[in-house]
Amino acid sequence: MQYDPIKRSLGNFFNQSPFLRKVFYFLLDLLLLRAWHIHLELKKWMKNAPAQPKILDAGMGFGQYTYFMAKHLKNAEILAVDVKEEQIADCSNFFKQINYNHVSFKIADLTQYKTEPQYDLVLCVDVMEHILEDVLVFKNYVSSMKSGGMLLISTPSDQGGSDVHDDGETSFIEEHVRDGYNIKEIEDKLLKAGFSRVEARYSYGAPGKIAWRLSMKYPILLLGVSKLFFIILPFYFLITYPFSFILNFLDSRLTHSTGTGLVVKAWK
Repeated sequence: MQYDPIKRSLGNFFNQSPFLRKVFYFLLDLLLLRAWHIHLELKKWMKNAPAQPKILDAGMGFGQYTYFMAKHLKNAEILAVDVKEEQIADCSNFFKQINYNHVSFKIADLTQYKTEPQYDLVLCVDVMEHILEDVLVFKNYVSSMKSGGMLLISTPSDQGGSDVHDDGETSFIEEHVRDGYNIKEIEDKLLKAGFSRVEARYSYGAPGKIAWRLSMKYPILLLGVSKLFFIILPFYFLITYPFSFILNFLDSRLTHSTGTGLVVKAWK
């Protein structure tokens, strides 16, 4: 199934006011395991960040990570780009409403977007699995980053990251152009693109796989059947979220020998 329609429905509901939008971001941060991993890595980076960093959120989607960075880095200059015009217009309007003037938005195709070296950090969450020309995009990141700058990626692994486990099985998220990266594959591609050092680790290990099904897959499948399930979702999460919270915490703190997600850092 495609879950963009579900995401749009949720977005439309929470876009009724800036307060509801912030509630939406808060809920995403609680429910999405990748947010736990990305927040941990961003907090590590922020400890030694430049006084006035320049940041590119490459494929910002709903803008939840742009908001997280903008909230914690008031002196940063952040550009968030996405290929979808409606996402840019939506996020731009919200950030204007909350007076986050250090954030700007731009429609951009990452296979074409390239600047002079200027970014201290490039964030790329749930993007590379949608782009066939991945090495080209990595080269564009290298060209646009300052020396010593860091690229932070979250993407599915080839261990079932798109919920594909057998030959012939299709992805739960049909928009993916690949079923996930092998660690060595993405490391080699980043080094080939011009990065000097790469670190990759698995996310969505044993605890995370269960948490993802409880907090994301099953609710989305239910909503795909009927939007009436919106009514029972609060009761569903009231029962299941305490377990998901513990599992998310464990997954983001433990080291995994395998997992359906990857967190990758690369330095120029």
